[in-house]
Amino acid sequence: MRKFAAVAAVLAVVSISACKKTGEGEYQVERPVIGTQTDTIHTPTVQVGTDTAAVKVPKVQVKTDTAKIKVPTVKVNPPKK
Repeated sequence: MRKFAAVAAVLAVVSISACKKTGEGEYQVERPVIGTQTDTIHTPTVQVGTDTAAVKVPKVQVKTDTAKIKVPTVKVNPPKK
């Protein structure tokens, strides 16, 4: 288990040190092929902003009205002693 942790730590250090930033949104990465090969990776750019939009909201009116409804009733007659 200790060997695995040591190997993982070495790989993490090597992977971090193998990258270097060359410009805005550009990184050079060294890949371990037979020897080393350097690739330039271009990261995407993201533009964030706000925009306004018109939204139509319907006007809702509630009409109150009283109506008589039939409600069932239950009468329980207790047994006589």
